[in-house]
Amino acid sequence: MSQFLQIIGSILLACVPAYIWGYLYYKKQPEDRRHTALTFILGAIMVLPILLYKFLWQFFPSINAFRYANYYSGDLIGIGNLINIPLSVIITFMFVGVMEELLKFLPVKIVDENRLRSVDDSIEFFIIAALGFAFTENVLYFYNIWVTQGTNSLFLPFLFRSSFSTFAHIMFSGIFGYYYGTAHFAKPILQEELRAKRQLWTVALHKLFNFRQTKLFHQERLLEGLLIAVGLHALFNIFLEMNLTLIIAPFLVSGYMTLNYLFAKKENHKIYGKLFEGIRNHASPTSARQNQA
Repeated sequence: MSQFLQIIGSILLACVPAYIWGYLYYKKQPEDRRHTALTFILGAIMVLPILLYKFLWQFFPSINAFRYANYYSGDLIGIGNLINIPLSVIITFMFVGVMEELLKFLPVKIVDENRLRSVDDSIEFFIIAALGFAFTENVLYFYNIWVTQGTNSLFLPFLFRSSFSTFAHIMFSGIFGYYYGTAHFAKPILQEELRAKRQLWTVALHKLFNFRQTKLFHQERLLEGLLIAVGLHALFNIFLEMNLTLIIAPFLVSGYMTLNYLFAKKENHKIYGKLFEGIRNHASPTSARQNQA
């Protein structure tokens, strides 16, 4: 079979999980099709920096972070006598998690930040970017198996990548998207919390330290979302590395239930973008620099 047909076949296989998962989550929160497509494409392109990074290892071995993690391969992190995980594995997958979650975050930051109207919008665009990223990963994965092992070895990897790995990316990014959404709308969300508390002294403090409080809330939610997404990402990879396959299914089912809960939360449907049109919902780095100048 020609290389061209193998590439086309791998792309078609990768389209299946992208379409199924995309349809399931797109109908929860339909977005503008042009921006949806652009977010997906940019998410797919975000795999390329990782490939470039790995390619450069042969010329600049010192930039290979995984090589430094191997120094800790003899140190074990254990839970009693049940599980012993090399520290090098944890460090490696935390690094992978940080790199991939930040790359999946970029399409939303570049394409969609000014289009977010609600927290649900943020979750949805993060999921779309994650689907694009998973799509390219799947194409490369299917092509590599096809070339090295033949078509007979594709079935089980196709099932696993389609059902588990693709959804894992959706889960990590979707949860990060929730925290990014609450960070993006830091100002109105804080105002709502203060109104709900109805305490005069908290209202007075908010008026006195409004900018600092909003900026702090924005940064806290961003960091919290990133750490949770990276931690879940690392856990998933560790489960795979340690062949803890019995844990993966309940782990992902819990993630599916969490995403459904976040989409169902009434607060996440509020259209902050229209209620506060023309008002920035979090501190602008550009304006901050201008004020300092």
